[in-house]
Amino acid sequence: MKSVAERITEKILPLQGGMNFRDMGGLETSDGRRVKQKILFRSGELSKLTIDDKRLLESFQIKSILDYRRQAEAERKPDPAIGQAVYERYSASVAENITNDRSGKTKDYYLQFTNERFLHSYAIMAIKNPAYKRLMEKVKTPEVHLPLIHHCSLGRDRTGVGAMIILMTLGVPFDKIVDDYLLSNQFLEPFYQKIFNKVAPHVSEEELNGFKHGFLLKPDYLTAAMNSILHHYGDIENYLIQEFGITSEIRKKIQDYCLE
Repeated sequence: MKSVAERITEKILPLQGGMNFRDMGGLETSDGRRVKQKILFRSGELSKLTIDDKRLLESFQIKSILDYRRQAEAERKPDPAIGQAVYERYSASVAENITNDRSGKTKDYYLQFTNERFLHSYAIMAIKNPAYKRLMEKVKTPEVHLPLIHHCSLGRDRTGVGAMIILMTLGVPFDKIVDDYLLSNQFLEPFYQKIFNKVAPHVSEEELNGFKHGFLLKPDYLTAAMNSILHHYGDIENYLIQEFGITSEIRKKIQDYCLE
């Protein structure tokens, strides 16, 4: 089994301004195939990409960029143009999403990032979400819309659920999907430390530890999304058909295109 460091090295792209930007390729599916490299990318916000970063991404002939952020987030840090890629924004945030209120970064703001609230947000995020419906419309015709970048602000929660949906469509086992999801904790470690240092003066030590416990990604969060899918639809096949119109024939076409 590859170490965390090895998995990070094989997924990281040499981008100077990337935020948790990584290739979704390389993961093994249940039938022994692997997700192709350089056709599916996940990321945080893209506003800091350098000219050289954009030139590298243009070399991959990116066709689609799907932004999961709310309008206010996208306006604060707009996506740059990347070659001829078609940009679309479909908010994946839900009514109870913990990032909805960013009006004041006070103690109360930081302390809303609890384990319980993340679990709730993940549980409802994957059900009847217009952003993921649009994502899978693109994935259904990979020859038209891939290579694709999908992203949010940090590339972990909203993008994590989107990545889960793509990877389970491709037949990647859930434990491998979770392992890949948790890599965001490694990629974002410098960002996390800045946030923890910023929060520390405003809260007690106990409150800071509680904030850290809730904010760091955990397997339970993505499992909450999967359990919600199984609760509503019974199995992955019904979920793909009823949510996205992905029949077994369409799923096979997607897999044949995206796997090697």
